[in-house]
Amino acid sequence: MAIQRQPHPRQHEHRPGSAAAFRWSIVLNSALSGLQLAIGFAFGSLALVGDAVHNLGDVAGLLLGWGAERLSGRPANQRFTYGYGRSTQLASLVNAVLIMMAASVVVVEGLQRLRQPVELVSGPVAWAAAAGIVVNLLSARLFGSDHSHDLNRRAAVVHLLTDAAVSAAVLVSALLVQLTGWARLDAVTAIGVGLAVAWSGWQLLQEALIVAMDAVPHGIAMEEVEEALSSLSGVAAVHHLHVWALSTSQNALTAHLQRDPGLSDDMALLHEAKQRLARLGIAHSTLQLEPLNRPAGGG
Repeated sequence: MAIQRQPHPRQHEHRPGSAAAFRWSIVLNSALSGLQLAIGFAFGSLALVGDAVHNLGDVAGLLLGWGAERLSGRPANQRFTYGYGRSTQLASLVNAVLIMMAASVVVVEGLQRLRQPVELVSGPVAWAAAAGIVVNLLSARLFGSDHSHDLNRRAAVVHLLTDAAVSAAVLVSALLVQLTGWARLDAVTAIGVGLAVAWSGWQLLQEALIVAMDAVPHGIAMEEVEEALSSLSGVAAVHHLHVWALSTSQNALTAHLQRDPGLSDDMALLHEAKQRLARLGIAHSTLQLEPLNRPAGGG
């Protein structure tokens, strides 16, 4: 609400969450990947090496998301008049693809290990996997609620949570293999985790593609938007109504409002319209006022 009362240039500013979540997640996961690679190679755990490689993929995804978020904060210019908010959408799309690729690697690796089981030294592998669970859950927690309305940050959190799930699978399978001696259990667990990760990546990919196609952003109900505008005092009709995402955290709207100039003050009408739209999650709006006798037309 306060944003709408600020001067017009301030309404265009990007308002990202804290960069500390990205920064510390990258540091923690980089250290974790090094630890898991060392233990995996030293004690012959291919599963742990695969988890470490998956973690390295997450570090790449986090770097991509962080870079896109920083880029999106740059001011608009004469070439990029809307700014660089789209970079976060592109990062979400690439991150979704990375998640699905990592899931494919896990599944393929699991199928290979079904045919050729690998003997595990369970103790060090279990400790390294437990460290993976703690680091990834802690990293996801650093984002707090910032990711709930930001697809770019949600992609990062999905990365971290799926890695925690992979680490949990490695931990459980290592312990069960030690108890039962059935080496193929690790491979079966890896395949199941890989399929679950692939499903989460597919859902994220679908959402990222929808946003890239300028569809109505998630959480915006067009019926509510049209009702909010058409119920304004003096407004007789709403047309040319378009809503899309400027970035993974900012939504925009354009609309034409046919109104009776004698029933309301134009500035008061625009102020009330922007307040209502802000409550619906649309901070950037451009409204054109038209007299009642002007035909609505098409477009």
